[in-house]
Amino acid sequence: MLEFFVTRKDVAATPVWLVPSRDVEGWCASHAGAGAAWVETSGFKGEAGKVLLLPDGSGGLSGVLLGLGEAADPFLTGALPGALPQGDYRFAGQSAADPAKAALGYALGTYRFTRYSGKTREWPRLVLPDSVDGEEVSRLARAVFLVRDLINTPAADMTPADIEKAVMAVATQYGASTHVILGEDLLTRNYPMVHAVGRASDVAPRLIDMTWGRADAPKVTLVGKGVSFDTGGLDLKPSSAMLLMKKDMGGAAATLALAQLIMDKGLDVRLRLLIPAVENAIGGNAFRPGDVLQSRKGLTVEIGNTDAEGRLILADALAEADSEAPDLLIDMATLTGAARTALGPELPPYFTDNDALASDLEAAARACADPVWRMPFWSPYDSWLDSKIADVNHISDGAFAGCITAALFLRRFVEKAKAYAHFDIYGWAPKPKPGRPVGGEAYAIRALYHLICQRYG
Repeated sequence: MLEFFVTRKDVAATPVWLVPSRDVEGWCASHAGAGAAWVETSGFKGEAGKVLLLPDGSGGLSGVLLGLGEAADPFLTGALPGALPQGDYRFAGQSAADPAKAALGYALGTYRFTRYSGKTREWPRLVLPDSVDGEEVSRLARAVFLVRDLINTPAADMTPADIEKAVMAVATQYGASTHVILGEDLLTRNYPMVHAVGRASDVAPRLIDMTWGRADAPKVTLVGKGVSFDTGGLDLKPSSAMLLMKKDMGGAAATLALAQLIMDKGLDVRLRLLIPAVENAIGGNAFRPGDVLQSRKGLTVEIGNTDAEGRLILADALAEADSEAPDLLIDMATLTGAARTALGPELPPYFTDNDALASDLEAAARACADPVWRMPFWSPYDSWLDSKIADVNHISDGAFAGCITAALFLRRFVEKAKAYAHFDIYGWAPKPKPGRPVGGEAYAIRALYHLICQRYG
């Protein structure tokens, strides 16, 4: 359990009231005296994320108010750790509508990316409410921290080899088995598109394959896009579009964190994690627009644009994942700008033909306050991927429905899985919120974890 959580109930702790803006007057009426007077003097209106320290008569702290605004965001408690003096705190009475989410928000508020600054600190401690499973909240927070740390790390220190090291560290912790296919072996082992995308980099491309759990348990397979940096290849990105390309391994980070959640929980599944890890670099041996690539599935793929590389490496990995006919197959990728145009950075679209999976996933997303949005595998657009010289082009020749055509391309490589969903995530928080600083962010993994627990827990 995280070190700033306290389970002992006999600890003397300062009360923290979580107060929606509509309830500020009611709080003052029920706490008449110096506290109510200080609220009025301070002009506190219960604004979302605003923290008000209440002094006692001797210069100490008698309590804390946290504004919830209209109470739409259950993780506003993320504002507390950075605003509170050292000490022990507890949520007062029934002020936390969902104590588990409030505790998770508090935990997320302790995150700082310290790899290069070395600036660490001790956090004020939170006494967990009786109904909250501190181990589960800590498990979720550690998974989010893993995603954030991996994405926030600059590409020079998060190469395909470093992605492999990150997977190995998690695998070692939980006794998982790993196998890596490296460099030219990708050709001999029939992962030609992974090799083609990564061959121009000084760091060899690779397919990282991790397995865990008993062999005859239900098969849950995760595939994560691991592009450590994306220049766009020979279809070079403009400099402004490269600034955040260290986050192009966000799918790998998300699936690794989801795998960590599953293993840490000890779910009875046969877990497999496949991460094709490459750098889309520029060189004399880089793959070219107009090339035709062989794929693991046997389809030939015409290259319409080298900056649409993620779907190529995913396709080879998905073909391998699908060969085992898993009960559940999930891929996650920072794949298209079109998905961001459609839904913005905080609402990841997912694609599935399985209505039962969609229903369960949306229920899980609501339960976790981890929103996702179903988008269609719109088959009439399949013809937009037609090629005159190959089995398929990996992009369409128009500007419309880019996230749908990308999803349709990937679906061609999945036939046997009993249930499949593709997630097009952003992996980055562009604006700060309490507990969610600007930087790498874990979207959809809590909802997926909840779903997998419901199905296989």
